[in-house]
Amino acid sequence: MGSEEVVLADFSRLPTQCRFIALMPQWDFLNFLAEQARRYPAFNLKMQTEVTGLIEESGRVVGVRAKTPVGALEIRAELVVGADGRNSNVRDCSGLEVEDIGAPMDGLWMRLSRSPSDPSTALRFDRGKILVMLDRGDYWQIALVIRKGSLEETQRKGIESLRAGMVEIAPFLRDRVGELRDWNDLKLLTVKVDRLRRWCRPGLLCIGDAAHAMSPIGGVGINLAIQDAIATANILAQPFRERAPGVGDLAKVQRRRALPTRLTQKFQVLIQKQVITRVLATSERIELPWPLRRMLRSKFLSRIRGRIVGIGFRPEHVKTPDVLKPV
Repeated sequence: MGSEEVVLADFSRLPTQCRFIALMPQWDFLNFLAEQARRYPAFNLKMQTEVTGLIEESGRVVGVRAKTPVGALEIRAELVVGADGRNSNVRDCSGLEVEDIGAPMDGLWMRLSRSPSDPSTALRFDRGKILVMLDRGDYWQIALVIRKGSLEETQRKGIESLRAGMVEIAPFLRDRVGELRDWNDLKLLTVKVDRLRRWCRPGLLCIGDAAHAMSPIGGVGINLAIQDAIATANILAQPFRERAPGVGDLAKVQRRRALPTRLTQKFQVLIQKQVITRVLATSERIELPWPLRRMLRSKFLSRIRGRIVGIGFRPEHVKTPDVLKPV
């Protein structure tokens, strides 16, 4: 839901005793990525810069138009990669067709202080309410899942009603829900699940959420985006040494990454239908379907679930040599 955990887990060639999985919040990972990339002389990061359009010549994308705090800007390139998330301006300008799969929920994000005595449960649901709680050390980052398009109805009931509903399924929050002073302390995430039918056109490639917006279920969106980026580098490195990549080269990225995208979205849609839609549709106590109860209780099935969430259906490994030596 916009704050997925990034799983760094490309250690399959190491001995079992040396393998580990590292987690970090998405914003920390982006800062880490920018810091590492600055070691390369050709890297140029422009902050507070928003794409407003594509530059096209003879049917080919050759750059982007953007706005900055100091005015308009044009950037030209042999390849434009749209990796600007589920609300991608690059995708909107591309003319590429989107297949909308749909999602039954939106999310209200908020932040509440955390006590050392709090339970560690990250997911709580009952009687029409779902809370996703992420432990950030001294505070909880919390998503209250609501029915798609029901924000106005939720707001009409008042902030007091929202606080009471949270306490109903997470009683230990009773002494701090007052930290939610008004609706400005909550942020709406409009959930999308969709994918492009074609990820590319001449001079343009979309990857990550720009190519396939994922449900927040499992927090896998950022992991798929990173794997898309690795596959893109692996596939396009050689063509770039010889020429600007053609549509045939770009299409290889989609062929490589389309299957794990579809499988992950099928898994997410199953959870949406079997759990989220059912929970949000009733004010009664609800029990999970037995296959999901078994998955949650079984250590073996939990490992499979963990692998799907953390590693994905087709993990990618960096295969490109470090031909540009960092400074």
